[in-house]
Amino acid sequence: MGWRGDERGRKCGSRVRNPDDVSVKPPPFKYARPESLDEVLRILSEYNGEARVLAGGQSLIPLLNFRLARPQVLVDIALVRELRQLEVERGVLRVGAAVTQNTVERSSDVARLCPLLTKALPFVGHVQNRVRGTVVGSIAHADPAAEMPAVALALQATMVARSAAGVRKIPADQFFLGPFTTALKPDEMLVEVRFPTSRKTRAAVTEVAPRSGDFAVAGVAGKLVTTRAGKARDVALALFGVGGSPQRLHDVEARLAGQRITGDLLDQVAALASHNARADSEDVHADAGYRAHVSGVLVRRAVEEMTR
Repeated sequence: MGWRGDERGRKCGSRVRNPDDVSVKPPPFKYARPESLDEVLRILSEYNGEARVLAGGQSLIPLLNFRLARPQVLVDIALVRELRQLEVERGVLRVGAAVTQNTVERSSDVARLCPLLTKALPFVGHVQNRVRGTVVGSIAHADPAAEMPAVALALQATMVARSAAGVRKIPADQFFLGPFTTALKPDEMLVEVRFPTSRKTRAAVTEVAPRSGDFAVAGVAGKLVTTRAGKARDVALALFGVGGSPQRLHDVEARLAGQRITGDLLDQVAALASHNARADSEDVHADAGYRAHVSGVLVRRAVEEMTR
């Protein structure tokens, strides 16, 4: 990993140390393991964009190994207790930056109050990844094919960013700027994501991927509430894997709002989703035309699942 303890093998603590003089796959970097959030933020400020935060490492370590990321210092937050909170407070689920995906996935409170998170997490890699990977880390990484950014967008989550200078709260619809690009400043860290909760919400996640656990070629995360009269309200649908960042389908949501879900309506929203999807991603798995088409198919499936 490009770091070492002292001569007696003790933990590094919060001091930044020089890398070993050995040949490793990642580029050389310094390593810090602070025990407080203030110390994390101090290091981020000192290195001003040349430091990277290590939480679960499921995305960052491969980037280092392929030398696509070249930080001067890696800041491991494993010992920062302030970042381990997973709690519901005044109708908001607060997920700290060090909380693993597996912890959130297995939480009965999350399943009851924020079911979209619970339904989305089994699609994230494999269980071995989720034991290490973090919800907040996935959102901060902003992979356009990842599930967590789309969930944050659909739920209108609030991103809590901190730096040595203070705190910023960023709405999800202002956070994702493009592939692997967010509104975070070079010296900021995403310390917490706040998800609104509801006991009445129905949720669905569906996607197309080459294999189970792979990143999605296209997917949709959605939630809605059905009234006693069987009509849909509070509808939110977010696509992922289709373009450079997750995208809300506001026109589809408006078409569904206040309506009873029928076969004809499902056909209409599927066509509308395919037409309005900003499908600009092309790779060996699918071209933009396929991604646009399958977006409509997946929206139809998700809405049907939520209103059965």
